[in-house]
Amino acid sequence: MATDERWFEEMEARIPKGEVRTRFAPSPTGYMHVGNLRTALYTWLIARHAGGKFLLRIEDTDLARQVEGAEDLIYKTLRECGLTHDEGPDMGGPVGPYVQTARREIYRRYAERLLDRGGAYRCFCQKTEESALHGAALGKAATKHVCPYRALSREASDALAAEGRPYVLRQKIEPGVTRFDDVIFGTISVDNADLDEGVLMKSDGLPTYNFANVVDDHLMGITHVVRGNEYLASAPKYNLLYQAFGWEIPTYIHCSPVMRDAHHKMSKRHGDPSYEDLIQMGYLTEAVVNYVALLGWAPGGEEEIFSLEDMVRIFDVKNISKSPAIFDMEKLTYFNSVYLRALSPEAFARKAEPYIRRSVPNPAIDVGKVASILQKRCEKLTDIPEKVDFFQALPEYDTELFVHKKSKSTLESALEVLRTILPRFRSLTTWEQDEIRQVMETLAGEMGTKNAKVMWPVRIALSGKAVTPGGAVEIAWILGRQETLNRLEDGIARLEN
Repeated sequence: MATDERWFEEMEARIPKGEVRTRFAPSPTGYMHVGNLRTALYTWLIARHAGGKFLLRIEDTDLARQVEGAEDLIYKTLRECGLTHDEGPDMGGPVGPYVQTARREIYRRYAERLLDRGGAYRCFCQKTEESALHGAALGKAATKHVCPYRALSREASDALAAEGRPYVLRQKIEPGVTRFDDVIFGTISVDNADLDEGVLMKSDGLPTYNFANVVDDHLMGITHVVRGNEYLASAPKYNLLYQAFGWEIPTYIHCSPVMRDAHHKMSKRHGDPSYEDLIQMGYLTEAVVNYVALLGWAPGGEEEIFSLEDMVRIFDVKNISKSPAIFDMEKLTYFNSVYLRALSPEAFARKAEPYIRRSVPNPAIDVGKVASILQKRCEKLTDIPEKVDFFQALPEYDTELFVHKKSKSTLESALEVLRTILPRFRSLTTWEQDEIRQVMETLAGEMGTKNAKVMWPVRIALSGKAVTPGGAVEIAWILGRQETLNRLEDGIARLEN
């Protein structure tokens, strides 16, 4: 047996069989945008639902677009989102390497094999590679390349290559019709005359996406391929490559795009947020993952809040919609508020602490106490600093804030309340919420009025704001006795002037 043939047989023997195997194959070109995160999530869910394997593969052959540190961000994002992988560059596996630039020799050998089988030809045209590759990666409309070298005999082609003439390897597509099946879009037929004979191997010896992903998916035993529906136009060419090699075609799942609105796809170029941006904007990872899962997937029923474990149990690719999904920041914010409220008080305090300390560095203010009044009133963590900054220092405010029609508070009644309650607060033996509340409720009873008429002016004097995350009782408790007395005195002075 020829050495090369034995090598190919060994490569085939490495491929795991008898299990669902999926892969997430990002390029290290920056932060992970929402569409990529959704692809990773669906791919992970397919594998976990079936008890299979989820692989991470780094597709780094587009050297010009690589961003330093982007690969670390991929690992960080997957780890934070709970999307653990079973094989990958960091942990190895039976079908590595899992980084495309480390597989250069593999692509070279399979390119030669495809050439031998008549599925490709050398193109020695002197057009720029950028022009040659235009539109190939995403199947976009492009002027079809008519290559004068296509009909060269293999001998003549070998001779030119032996002379050192630079070339790219192009896919050879014969007349006919190519059909392929997609879980979401059904059976699609394409006339081969409409397919461009795209570049498979570049002149620098690196593969294009169209070639590398087919070779890698086969050799890694990938059974289900999840990608955006912009790749539907390229799917027939992938099928032809599989057929040329005599390989089994995986299950295709082409997802419709995530849209900013009814007419525009989400895009980093237009400032739409990446996963990392959303976390910086104060959203919890769990809320983001839950919301992203529902961008095109309908599990059925009224329930919308799902843990990863829930999703693994109920996920079915047949429930993925053909229709584009619109990313709604308000809906994500709602999801986030649900997740924040579901945290234990201790967990919420831990997450809230850095945001509280941004505007309240005073160590005398207890973070846990502040967090306790925030949790039910917080939609995003980044809302916190502005909500609680008055604990650090009383802001300037207009005494008109003391006037509140619903509470029946006037400037005159507010002054009376503050003057009366100041000595009562001063004489309290303990400074706890029940005692603070009792003082204010007793005064309201003596005045023959509702509690709000007392509590409103106290809250304004303590916070200088019409809207606060807690009421007068909680704010006084958190500020402590002396600061509360100081601010009440300040309020009296403002009202007297």
